[in-house]
Amino acid sequence: MAKKENDWKERLNIVYSTNPDFNYQTEDDFQEEELLAANQQKLRTRIEKKGRGGKTATIISGFVGPDKDLEDLARTLKTHCGTGGSVKDGEIIIQGELKDKIVTKLKALGYTQTK
Repeated sequence: MAKKENDWKERLNIVYSTNPDFNYQTEDDFQEEELLAANQQKLRTRIEKKGRGGKTATIISGFVGPDKDLEDLARTLKTHCGTGGSVKDGEIIIQGELKDKIVTKLKALGYTQTK
């Protein structure tokens, strides 16, 4: 059976749009970014204190690849540092001021373009 072009079941959670050129995209239409090799990743590490209630966090940004690989890298870094953290908006957030320790671990993992 051929799929209808205007299948309403796929659009149950969409709100009415007044845009005449609106084109609804399903999850199948989105493609994840392709994972770059570790030595091609340009990761940047910085320390942030702003907006965290006075607590310090180390932020790693610049990762190119699927979210699952980003979460795996975050898990590895959190385990190595022995601290907590999370992944938000394509960035890894590690609790504490651990920039030197994280950069050393990233270079050991093959992320040579890390600063």
